[in-house]
Amino acid sequence: MARTGRGRSVGGLAVIMLAGALASATPPALAAGDVIAIDVDGHLTPTTCAEEDNVSLTLKGTDVARFTVEALPPPYLASLQTDRSAPDFSGCNFNGGVHPTDPRHAFRPATRVLFDGAQWRIVGITLSSFWRPQRVPVTLGSRTFRNIHLLQVFKKVDGKPREIALLYPSDGNWRIKPLPEARFGYGTYGSSVMIGPIESRQRPVVEIASVAVTTSPLSLKLDFKAGGSATVAIGEVSTLRTALNVKLTPPISLTSSRHGRHPFAMLQSMYVAPDNADVSEVTWRAPGDTSLRTEALPNVTTLQARQILFGRSVPSRHNSSAPDLRFSNFRN
Repeated sequence: MARTGRGRSVGGLAVIMLAGALASATPPALAAGDVIAIDVDGHLTPTTCAEEDNVSLTLKGTDVARFTVEALPPPYLASLQTDRSAPDFSGCNFNGGVHPTDPRHAFRPATRVLFDGAQWRIVGITLSSFWRPQRVPVTLGSRTFRNIHLLQVFKKVDGKPREIALLYPSDGNWRIKPLPEARFGYGTYGSSVMIGPIESRQRPVVEIASVAVTTSPLSLKLDFKAGGSATVAIGEVSTLRTALNVKLTPPISLTSSRHGRHPFAMLQSMYVAPDNADVSEVTWRAPGDTSLRTEALPNVTTLQARQILFGRSVPSRHNSSAPDLRFSNFRN
Protein backbone atom coordinates (compact mmCIF):
# COMPACT_ATOMS: atom_id res chain seq x y z
CA MET A 1 0.00 0.00 0.00
CA ALA A 2 1.25 3.44 -0.86
CA ARG A 3 1.61 6.11 1.77
CA THR A 4 -1.37 8.48 1.64
CA GLY A 5 -0.54 11.89 0.22
CA ARG A 6 -2.93 14.77 -0.23
CA GLY A 7 -5.72 12.42 -1.30
CA ARG A 8 -7.85 12.94 -4.36
CA SER A 9 -9.90 16.07 -4.66
CA VAL A 10 -13.44 15.92 -3.33
CA GLY A 11 -15.75 15.79 -6.30
CA GLY A 12 -18.59 13.76 -7.78
CA LEU A 13 -22.01 13.12 -6.28
CA ALA A 14 -21.02 10.12 -4.16
CA VAL A 15 -18.06 11.91 -2.62
CA ILE A 16 -20.14 15.06 -2.04
CA MET A 17 -22.63 12.87 -0.16
CA LEU A 18 -19.81 11.41 1.94
CA ALA A 19 -18.47 14.88 2.64
CA GLY A 20 -21.94 15.98 3.67
CA ALA A 21 -22.17 13.10 6.12
CA LEU A 22 -18.85 14.15 7.61
CA ALA A 23 -19.52 17.87 7.76
CA SER A 24 -23.21 17.94 8.62
CA ALA A 25 -24.87 16.87 11.83
CA THR A 26 -22.20 18.44 14.02
CA PRO A 27 -20.72 15.90 16.44
CA PRO A 28 -21.73 16.29 20.08
CA ALA A 29 -19.64 18.92 21.86
CA LEU A 30 -17.31 17.67 24.57
CA ALA A 31 -16.07 19.91 27.38
CA ALA A 32 -12.44 20.58 28.29
CA GLY A 33 -9.38 20.76 26.10
CA ASP A 34 -8.72 21.83 22.52
CA VAL A 35 -9.62 19.73 19.50
CA ILE A 36 -6.42 17.99 18.42
CA ALA A 37 -5.23 15.97 15.45
CA ILE A 38 -4.59 12.25 15.70
CA ASP A 39 -2.61 9.78 13.59
CA VAL A 40 -4.32 6.97 11.68
CA ASP A 41 -2.39 3.91 10.52
CA GLY A 42 -4.11 1.63 8.02
CA HIS A 43 -3.39 -2.01 7.24
CA LEU A 44 -5.20 -4.11 4.63
CA THR A 45 -4.56 -7.80 3.93
CA PRO A 46 -6.09 -8.81 0.56
CA THR A 47 -8.77 -11.50 0.84
CA THR A 48 -11.68 -12.98 -1.09
CA CYS A 49 -13.59 -13.76 2.12
CA ALA A 50 -16.33 -11.33 3.14
CA GLU A 51 -16.66 -12.88 6.61
CA GLU A 52 -13.29 -12.10 8.19
CA ASP A 53 -11.71 -8.84 9.29
CA ASN A 54 -8.82 -8.00 6.99
CA VAL A 55 -8.76 -4.25 7.68
CA SER A 56 -7.22 -2.57 10.73
CA LEU A 57 -7.24 1.22 11.15
CA THR A 58 -5.42 2.28 14.32
CA LEU A 59 -5.98 5.69 15.94
CA LYS A 60 -3.05 7.15 17.91
CA GLY A 61 -2.63 10.40 19.78
CA THR A 62 -0.87 12.32 22.53
CA ASP A 63 -2.79 12.82 25.79
CA VAL A 64 -6.12 11.94 24.17
CA ALA A 65 -8.72 12.34 26.91
CA ARG A 66 -12.02 12.51 25.04
CA PHE A 67 -13.48 11.70 21.65
CA THR A 68 -16.75 10.77 19.96
CA VAL A 69 -17.62 7.76 17.80
CA GLU A 70 -20.78 7.88 15.68
CA ALA A 71 -22.55 5.34 13.52
CA LEU A 72 -24.14 7.12 10.55
CA PRO A 73 -26.33 5.78 7.73
CA PRO A 74 -24.36 5.32 4.48
CA PRO A 75 -25.04 8.16 2.02
CA TYR A 76 -26.64 5.81 -0.51
CA LEU A 77 -29.19 4.40 1.97
CA ALA A 78 -32.21 6.05 0.32
CA SER A 79 -31.37 4.35 -2.98
CA LEU A 80 -31.42 0.82 -1.51
CA GLN A 81 -34.42 -1.23 -2.50
CA THR A 82 -33.48 -4.18 -0.28
CA ASP A 83 -30.83 -4.84 2.33
CA ARG A 84 -28.21 -7.57 1.99
CA SER A 85 -27.29 -8.86 5.42
CA ALA A 86 -26.92 -12.64 4.93
CA PRO A 87 -23.43 -14.10 5.53
CA ASP A 88 -21.37 -14.71 2.41
CA PHE A 89 -18.85 -17.56 2.77
CA SER A 90 -18.38 -18.01 -0.99
CA GLY A 91 -14.79 -16.77 -0.94
CA CYS A 92 -13.83 -18.27 2.44
CA ASN A 93 -12.01 -21.41 3.52
CA PHE A 94 -14.64 -22.07 6.18
CA ASN A 95 -18.43 -22.26 6.10
CA GLY A 96 -19.85 -20.51 9.12
CA GLY A 97 -19.17 -21.21 12.75
CA VAL A 98 -15.77 -20.60 14.29
CA HIS A 99 -12.87 -19.42 12.16
CA PRO A 100 -10.48 -22.38 11.65
CA THR A 101 -7.56 -20.51 13.27
CA ASP A 102 -9.49 -19.57 16.43
CA PRO A 103 -9.20 -21.48 19.70
CA ARG A 104 -12.48 -22.62 21.24
CA HIS A 105 -13.41 -22.39 24.90
CA ALA A 106 -16.70 -23.97 25.95
CA PHE A 107 -19.29 -22.33 28.21
CA ARG A 108 -22.83 -23.04 29.35
CA PRO A 109 -24.96 -20.76 27.13
CA ALA A 110 -27.35 -18.34 28.80
CA THR A 111 -29.26 -15.13 28.10
CA ARG A 112 -30.15 -12.74 30.93
CA VAL A 113 -31.98 -9.40 30.96
CA LEU A 114 -29.75 -7.32 33.23
CA PHE A 115 -31.88 -4.17 33.09
CA ASP A 116 -35.26 -3.26 31.60
CA GLY A 117 -36.35 0.36 32.03
CA ALA A 118 -38.46 2.95 30.25
CA GLN A 119 -35.65 3.96 27.87
CA TRP A 120 -33.14 1.11 27.86
CA ARG A 121 -32.84 -2.64 27.99
CA ILE A 122 -29.49 -4.30 28.72
CA VAL A 123 -29.07 -8.01 27.91
CA GLY A 124 -26.11 -10.23 28.77
CA ILE A 125 -25.36 -13.34 26.71
CA THR A 126 -23.06 -16.25 27.48
CA LEU A 127 -22.11 -18.01 24.25
CA SER A 128 -21.62 -21.77 23.99
CA SER A 129 -18.05 -21.12 22.82
CA PHE A 130 -15.75 -18.13 22.52
CA TRP A 131 -12.23 -17.63 21.21
CA ARG A 132 -10.91 -16.29 24.55
CA PRO A 133 -11.25 -17.83 28.03
CA GLN A 134 -11.40 -14.45 29.83
CA ARG A 135 -14.40 -13.92 32.10
CA VAL A 136 -14.95 -10.19 32.65
CA PRO A 137 -17.28 -9.26 35.54
CA VAL A 138 -20.13 -6.90 34.62
CA THR A 139 -21.66 -4.86 37.46
CA LEU A 140 -25.05 -3.19 37.26
CA GLY A 141 -26.30 -1.65 40.49
CA SER A 142 -25.70 -4.07 43.34
CA ARG A 143 -25.43 -7.12 41.06
CA THR A 144 -22.34 -8.57 39.38
CA PHE A 145 -22.59 -10.96 36.45
CA ARG A 146 -19.85 -13.23 35.13
CA ASN A 147 -19.29 -15.26 31.95
CA ILE A 148 -20.91 -12.57 29.80
CA HIS A 149 -19.43 -12.62 26.31
CA LEU A 150 -21.87 -10.18 24.78
CA LEU A 151 -23.61 -7.10 26.20
CA GLN A 152 -26.53 -5.88 24.10
CA VAL A 153 -27.87 -2.33 24.44
CA PHE A 154 -31.44 -1.70 23.32
CA LYS A 155 -33.12 1.70 22.99
CA LYS A 156 -36.88 1.73 23.64
CA VAL A 157 -38.81 3.24 20.72
CA ASP A 158 -42.55 3.48 21.27
CA GLY A 159 -42.04 0.96 24.05
CA LYS A 160 -40.27 -1.54 21.80
CA PRO A 161 -36.57 -2.34 22.29
CA ARG A 162 -34.30 -1.70 19.29
CA GLU A 163 -30.71 -2.90 19.49
CA ILE A 164 -28.19 -0.11 18.88
CA ALA A 165 -24.89 -1.34 20.40
CA LEU A 166 -22.93 -4.45 21.36
CA LEU A 167 -19.87 -4.90 23.54
CA TYR A 168 -17.78 -8.06 23.80
CA PRO A 169 -16.08 -7.57 27.20
CA SER A 170 -13.64 -10.46 26.70
CA ASP A 171 -11.87 -8.86 23.72
CA GLY A 172 -13.06 -5.25 23.82
CA ASN A 173 -14.95 -5.11 20.52
CA TRP A 174 -17.87 -2.68 20.11
CA ARG A 175 -20.41 -2.57 17.32
CA ILE A 176 -22.88 0.30 16.96
CA LYS A 177 -25.59 1.31 14.52
CA PRO A 178 -28.26 4.01 14.25
CA LEU A 179 -31.91 3.15 14.61
CA PRO A 180 -32.83 1.43 11.34
CA GLU A 181 -35.50 2.64 8.97
CA ALA A 182 -38.61 0.47 9.24
CA ARG A 183 -38.03 -1.12 5.81
CA PHE A 184 -34.70 -2.56 6.99
CA GLY A 185 -36.09 -4.44 9.99
CA TYR A 186 -33.51 -4.70 12.77
CA GLY A 187 -30.73 -3.14 10.71
CA THR A 188 -27.21 -4.40 10.18
CA TYR A 189 -23.89 -3.96 11.95
CA GLY A 190 -20.70 -3.44 9.97
CA SER A 191 -17.23 -2.50 11.19
CA SER A 192 -16.26 -2.99 14.83
CA VAL A 193 -14.50 -0.54 17.16
CA MET A 194 -12.12 -1.05 20.05
CA ILE A 195 -11.74 1.68 22.70
CA GLY A 196 -8.77 1.83 25.06
CA PRO A 197 -5.17 0.56 25.01
CA ILE A 198 -4.81 -1.85 22.09
CA GLU A 199 -2.75 -4.99 22.66
CA SER A 200 -1.91 -7.97 20.44
CA ARG A 201 -3.22 -11.35 21.64
CA GLN A 202 -3.29 -13.45 18.43
CA ARG A 203 -5.37 -10.56 17.13
CA PRO A 204 -5.85 -6.99 18.45
CA VAL A 205 -7.75 -6.80 21.75
CA VAL A 206 -8.46 -4.42 24.61
CA GLU A 207 -7.88 -6.20 27.91
CA ILE A 208 -10.84 -5.19 30.09
CA ALA A 209 -10.71 -6.03 33.81
CA SER A 210 -14.33 -5.11 34.58
CA VAL A 211 -17.39 -3.32 33.22
CA ALA A 212 -19.74 -1.16 35.34
CA VAL A 213 -23.06 -0.10 33.80
CA THR A 214 -24.89 3.04 34.93
CA THR A 215 -28.41 3.35 33.56
CA SER A 216 -29.35 7.01 34.19
CA PRO A 217 -27.85 8.43 32.06
CA LEU A 218 -26.64 5.31 30.32
CA SER A 219 -22.89 4.75 30.34
CA LEU A 220 -20.42 1.89 30.60
CA LYS A 221 -17.19 2.26 32.57
CA LEU A 222 -14.42 -0.04 31.36
CA ASP A 223 -11.51 -0.63 33.72
CA PHE A 224 -8.43 -1.83 31.84
CA LYS A 225 -6.03 -4.50 33.07
CA ALA A 226 -3.12 -2.24 32.13
CA GLY A 227 -4.53 0.53 34.32
CA GLY A 228 -6.85 3.44 33.65
CA SER A 229 -10.40 3.37 32.39
CA ALA A 230 -12.81 4.59 29.74
CA THR A 231 -16.29 5.89 30.42
CA VAL A 232 -18.45 5.39 27.32
CA ALA A 233 -21.66 7.42 27.49
CA ILE A 234 -24.47 6.67 25.05
CA GLY A 235 -25.36 10.00 23.43
CA GLU A 236 -27.88 10.63 20.68
CA VAL A 237 -29.73 7.58 19.37
CA SER A 238 -31.85 8.18 16.26
CA THR A 239 -32.15 7.15 12.62
CA LEU A 240 -29.46 9.78 11.90
CA ARG A 241 -26.83 8.44 14.29
CA THR A 242 -25.86 6.57 17.41
CA ALA A 243 -23.14 8.42 19.30
CA LEU A 244 -20.67 7.20 21.92
CA ASN A 245 -18.96 9.94 23.95
CA VAL A 246 -15.72 8.57 25.37
CA LYS A 247 -13.66 9.84 28.31
CA LEU A 248 -10.28 8.22 28.98
CA THR A 249 -8.87 8.39 32.52
CA PRO A 250 -6.00 9.09 32.54
CA PRO A 251 -5.55 10.30 28.96
CA ILE A 252 -3.75 7.96 26.59
CA SER A 253 -0.35 9.65 26.53
CA LEU A 254 2.69 9.83 24.30
CA THR A 255 4.78 8.76 27.28
CA SER A 256 2.91 5.44 27.52
CA SER A 257 4.58 4.14 24.35
CA ARG A 258 8.26 3.88 23.43
CA HIS A 259 7.32 3.78 19.77
CA GLY A 260 5.52 7.11 19.37
CA ARG A 261 1.88 7.95 19.78
CA HIS A 262 -0.06 5.27 21.63
CA PRO A 263 -3.17 3.59 20.15
CA PHE A 264 -6.36 4.62 21.92
CA ALA A 265 -8.87 3.15 19.46
CA MET A 266 -9.04 0.86 16.46
CA LEU A 267 -11.52 0.13 13.71
CA GLN A 268 -11.59 -3.40 12.32
CA SER A 269 -13.47 -4.14 9.15
CA MET A 270 -13.72 -6.08 5.90
CA TYR A 271 -12.75 -5.12 2.35
CA VAL A 272 -12.83 -7.39 -0.70
CA ALA A 273 -13.73 -4.80 -3.35
CA PRO A 274 -15.39 -1.34 -3.40
CA ASP A 275 -18.79 -2.99 -3.84
CA ASN A 276 -18.09 -5.79 -1.33
CA ALA A 277 -16.88 -4.10 1.84
CA ASP A 278 -17.93 -2.76 5.22
CA VAL A 279 -15.61 0.21 4.61
CA SER A 280 -14.19 1.20 1.23
CA GLU A 281 -13.24 4.89 1.58
CA VAL A 282 -11.74 7.23 4.14
CA THR A 283 -12.80 10.90 4.30
CA TRP A 284 -11.02 13.20 6.72
CA ARG A 285 -10.16 16.76 7.66
CA ALA A 286 -6.42 17.22 8.05
CA PRO A 287 -4.84 19.77 10.41
CA GLY A 288 -5.08 23.25 8.88
CA ASP A 289 -7.42 22.15 6.09
CA THR A 290 -10.76 23.84 5.40
CA SER A 291 -11.80 21.18 2.89
CA LEU A 292 -12.08 17.42 3.15
CA ARG A 293 -9.89 14.76 1.62
CA THR A 294 -11.13 11.37 0.42
CA GLU A 295 -9.04 8.33 -0.42
CA ALA A 296 -9.89 4.76 -1.42
CA LEU A 297 -9.24 2.45 1.51
CA PRO A 298 -6.49 0.34 -0.15
CA ASN A 299 -4.39 3.53 -0.58
CA VAL A 300 -4.53 4.57 3.08
CA THR A 301 -1.53 3.73 5.23
CA THR A 302 -0.90 6.87 7.30
CA LEU A 303 -2.65 10.20 7.72
CA GLN A 304 -3.38 12.90 10.29
CA ALA A 305 -6.95 13.97 10.99
CA ARG A 306 -9.02 16.23 13.20
CA GLN A 307 -12.08 14.18 12.27
CA ILE A 308 -12.38 11.11 10.09
CA LEU A 309 -15.13 9.05 8.45
CA PHE A 310 -14.74 5.40 7.50
CA GLY A 311 -17.48 4.79 4.97
CA ARG A 312 -18.76 3.72 1.58
CA SER A 313 -20.10 5.72 -1.38
CA VAL A 314 -20.79 2.65 -3.56
CA PRO A 315 -23.61 0.34 -2.37
CA SER A 316 -22.08 -2.85 -1.04
CA ARG A 317 -23.13 -6.41 -1.71
CA HIS A 318 -22.22 -7.14 1.93
CA ASN A 319 -24.12 -5.60 4.87
CA SER A 320 -25.59 -3.02 2.51
CA SER A 321 -27.29 -0.85 5.16
CA ALA A 322 -24.46 -1.10 7.72
CA PRO A 323 -23.36 2.30 9.02
CA ASP A 324 -20.38 4.47 8.30
CA LEU A 325 -18.30 5.27 11.41
CA ARG A 326 -17.10 8.76 12.25
CA PHE A 327 -14.47 9.65 14.87
CA SER A 328 -14.27 13.28 15.99
CA ASN A 329 -13.90 15.68 18.92
CA PHE A 330 -10.42 14.47 19.85
CA ARG A 331 -9.49 16.48 22.94
CA ASN A 332 -6.64 16.58 25.40
